[in-house]
Formats: sequence, structure tokens, C-alpha cells
Amino acid sequence: MNVSTPRREITLRGLVLGAIITVIFTASNVYLGLRIGLTFASSIPAAVISMAVLRMLGGGSILENNMVQSQASAAGTLSCVFATFPGLIMTGLWQNFPYWQTAGLSLAGGILGVVFTIPLRHALVTHSTLPYPEGVAAAEILRVGARSGNNRGLRALIGGSVVSALFSFCSGALRIFSDTLSLTATAGQAVFQASAGLSLALLGAGYLVGLAGGLAMLTGCILAWGLAVPWLSAHLPNPAHLPPAAFAHDIWMHKVRFIGAGAIAIASLWTLVELLPPVLRGLRAMALGRTAEGDETQQDLSPRTIGLLLLFCMVLMAGLFAAFLAPLTQGFWPLVGAAVLFCVVFGFMMAAACGYMAGIVGSSSSPISGIVIVGAVICTLMILAMEVLGLTPPALLMDGQKLATAFTILVLSAMTATVAISNDNLQDLKTGQLVGASPWKQEAVLIVGCIAGAAVIPPVLNLLYQAYGFVGAMPRPGMDPTHALAAPQPALITMITLGIFTHTLDSNMLCIGLALGGGLIAVDLLLRRRGLSLPPLGVAVGLYLPASVSMTLAVGAVLGWGIRRAIQRRGSAGAASHADTLGTMLASGFIVGESLTGVALAVLSGALGRDNALSVAGLLPSGLPALLGVGAFGAICWWFARQTVGAATTAEN
Repeated sequence: MNVSTPRREITLRGLVLGAIITVIFTASNVYLGLRIGLTFASSIPAAVISMAVLRMLGGGSILENNMVQSQASAAGTLSCVFATFPGLIMTGLWQNFPYWQTAGLSLAGGILGVVFTIPLRHALVTHSTLPYPEGVAAAEILRVGARSGNNRGLRALIGGSVVSALFSFCSGALRIFSDTLSLTATAGQAVFQASAGLSLALLGAGYLVGLAGGLAMLTGCILAWGLAVPWLSAHLPNPAHLPPAAFAHDIWMHKVRFIGAGAIAIASLWTLVELLPPVLRGLRAMALGRTAEGDETQQDLSPRTIGLLLLFCMVLMAGLFAAFLAPLTQGFWPLVGAAVLFCVVFGFMMAAACGYMAGIVGSSSSPISGIVIVGAVICTLMILAMEVLGLTPPALLMDGQKLATAFTILVLSAMTATVAISNDNLQDLKTGQLVGASPWKQEAVLIVGCIAGAAVIPPVLNLLYQAYGFVGAMPRPGMDPTHALAAPQPALITMITLGIFTHTLDSNMLCIGLALGGGLIAVDLLLRRRGLSLPPLGVAVGLYLPASVSMTLAVGAVLGWGIRRAIQRRGSAGAASHADTLGTMLASGFIVGESLTGVALAVLSGALGRDNALSVAGLLPSGLPALLGVGAFGAICWWFARQTVGAATTAEN
């Protein structure tokens, strides 16, 4: 579209506002990711906040709002490094998150991701018919905001955040609400267990994931706790004489999760295989295409700038990799060179795959976690091959391969930032294309977002680790392990990497997972012929995540499906779209409120040295917190449904 001059896009106030939103959403995503292994897309909430604030300041334009949401979205997405960095704590090499190493690798990987989006923009955005649902939605919100003074979306985001924060404070600080419900039963030697988390962040995440993803995760949960755990508990010995609930959890932790890991790996590979032909066609079209000269809406950063940024990222990564190895071993430069090459070559391939998936189903549904697992396997095999050729330092594979495992995780951290940023930025560039933004300005702002996100991530990681700890890695003795952050992806990556290096990976469970993943792919292909789907990666993730997470996500997905069905029966398509937007903002508010409360409680716990300083649970009867928690959770679900359905009725009238 043609945009009249002057083109006010990058402004000082926009950069400051984007930085403020960055702090909020980056902290929220890191917390949510370490807790449940999922993050939320920040483009739409950032766009709504930007429109409201700039309107109050006066003179805000659609292009200025677009730059703010692009910056905030990039920074929030960079938080995906939560999936790898904590593994360095779990290996024992780090006792905290060193600021410059953590921030530097996040920054180098993030900027590399922005660089990759430039050629991928031509392949997957400009010369592509991919729908980019989240990018189109963000563009529509920006257009509506430019035409209307209605702040209802912002009010919904704030309202959901306040409700979620209060609920989280009652459960996490006062502990007058239970945060988990669990029921254990036995049949002979078999142990059955059902759990559900009373978490509004999970409820909101389930609403945003949608019915197919929620039911897929529920299917994985049923396979894990309804089949695998009972069968294994009936056939495996219990030498420690653990109680049934503890025995079931031990089996899931050390057996069933390996099945989930195998299923995730094969489902991720299948996703990449499906994406490879169209990505190659898109890259060929990019290579043969030409950029329109003189049209600002088609101009990218100059080739010279791209080359300098690429060189900067490679040098920065090489320096940080060398700084990590230098105190521990010598003769590491061939390994450092191979690691940098891996990040560039494999990172670009995976960025293209994730970018194509983002164009089809949105950036939130792209298989980044599975791609990191594939990357872990390939990087580990690369290091083992270099060891055979005598190109690795002798100390790398000594002491139980701890250094080799830690270095692999360090390399994966940079690659994760690259893939995540490329994946999300293509959505932002699609939004920019639809509203008439200048690509080179948007790419510059995306780099600013990476800088802001990289600056925030290390202190947030340190704060959360010191306050809660990670499952299996507590910062100090005497902490309550039941409140430790699950950190599912870092634990899985560490487990797989160390298992390959030490040849201790439970190959039986892993092979079962691979076979199960193949079966899930076959089932999904059959369902597609009937117009249905069961995402294999979603089922695999449901196997791996705790039941309390998968069950509540499924509740949110089913609740969202029921709300949308009720809206469709009552109102027009326009009213349904309006109500769904309001529901999205409320759900995003649930996530933001609980996440920020978790960060605030982490600050309090760190200051006081204990995580139960405000607890009054000891003053209540034993069963009352569970009843209060269920009652409050149910009431909020009813309120959420009423608000969303009511929005459709209001829009219709």
C-alpha cells in the first residue's frame, strides 16, 4: 500500500517505549518458558500497548506503532534461549549465568537471525503466498487502532493481568490456593496418576494454542500417565520402596520422558522433511528475483551492512566460545571454528524451516524446541567426529564428558537465538509489508530489540534460578524442591547430549519413542484425509511435559473452542472476530500477570532467602486450599467466557 509522507517510523519515544515493553515481555517469557516450556507471542499485546501509549502522547502513526511492536516482539522472542542456557547450570559448569557470556551469545545469535531474515524475506514473504496468520492479525490491529480510539483491547489485557496476578499471589505467595491437584490410584502393582495445575497462565496458553494443539498435548498426557506409567510401574521393581505417587513420578522422570524425547525428535525431523521442498523453491525464487530499486517499501539493509553484521556475529561467537574453553583446556581453535560454522550453516537451514512454518501456522506453533533437539544431536555427533580426527582438545571428553556437554549446550544457545529470531521476525516483516513499512528500518529496529532483550535475559535468569532453582539443580540447600522451575527443555537437551557422549542414553525408551513418533505421523496423515489433524509434535510434547501442564493447557484449549462455538451461533463473522481478539488479549493478560507475579515473588524470595515468607497455609485446614483454588479457578473460567461471549453480543448490537 502507498503511505503518504512524512514517513515517521523510527522515533526516540518509540524506541524508549519498545525498550520498556521489552523488559516486561522478556521477563514474562523467560519465567513461563522455565516453568512450562512454552512462551507467548508478544507482537499483538505489544501493538495494543503501543497504540494506547502513543495515542496518549499524541501523534502516533501506524508505522511508528509497527516499529514499537517489532522491537518488543524481537526482544520477547529472544527469551527462547531459556531452552538451553540453564543446561549449563545442570551440568555443573556454571553456578550462575555470567552476564557478558549470556548476553553476548544471545545478542550474536539474535543479530544473526535478523541477518537471515533479509534473504528469507524475499523467499518467504515478498515472493510467497504464505498466509502468516499472526503477522496479518497484528497488521489488522494496527489498522483498527489507526482508525479508532477504542482502548478495549488494552483494558482487556490489563484486566486479565490483574486477575491473574491476584490469583498467582494467593497461590504462590499466600498459598491459600493450591496450585496443583493430583489423584493417585493403584490396580495391583500398576500406578495411575492424574494431575491438573490451577494456573491461569496455562489456561491462557491453552486458549491461544487452540483445540488441535491442546488435544494433541492431552493425548500425549494420556499416553504417558494412562498407559506408559501404569504398565512400567507394574513390571519394574521398586527397590527403594517408594510410595505409589513418588514411584510413578520417578518412572515418568527417568523412563517415559525418554519416550517423549524420541517422539519429539522424529516428529521434528518429519516437520523438516515436509518443509524442505517449498523452502528450497522459495530460496531459488529469491536467488532469481530482484529488489525494486527506489521503492523504500522494498529496500533492505545494504549488502555491506549485512556483511559487517555477519562478520560481527561470527567474531563475537568465536570470542565467547574461546573464552568459555580457555580456562579449562587448550588447543580449542579448530573446535571453535567448527562451532561458529555450525551456527551459521545449520542456523540458516533451521531458520528457513521455522520461517516457512511460521508463515503457515504462526510463529507460536513453529517447532523450535524440536529443532533444538535435532541440533543437539547433530552438534554432538560433529564433536565426536572431530574427536576421532584428533581435532578436539584432550580435556573435552574427560571427567564424564561434562565439558563436551556444556560446550554443546553453549553452541546450541546461540543457534536457538538465531532460529527463534528468524522465525518471529518474518511475521513482523509480513506485518510491515501490509502496513507499508520500510524493511531496512524494521530490520534495524529488530536489531535494537535483540540488544534490549540480550541485556535483560541474564539478570532475569539469575533471579529466577536463585529464587526457585531448577528441578535437579538447586542453588543452595534447604530450598523447597516442589517449587523449583521444571525447565523442561534444558533438562531434556542436557539429558540427550550427555547421554550421547557417555553412551548412557536409555536407548530402549528412546527407540520406543522413535517408533511412537512414526506411528503418530501415520495417524496424522490419515486424519488429514478426513480434514482433521493430530500434530505429532504436540503429542510428543504432551508425553514429555508434566501432566499438570498438559491437562490445564487442554482445559484452556477446550474452553476456547466452546467459547468460539457459542460466539459463532450468536453473532456475525465480524462480531466473532472482535470477540476472539478480546479473548486473545484476556488470555495474554493471564500469561503476563502470572509471569510478572512469578518474577516479583522471585525478587522477594531472593531478598528474604526463602520462598514461603508470606505463606499462611499452615493456619488453614489441610483440604481448604484445594477447595478454594478450584472454586476461584472455576469462577475465573466462567468470567473469562462471559466477557468474551459478551463482547460478541456488544459488537453485534
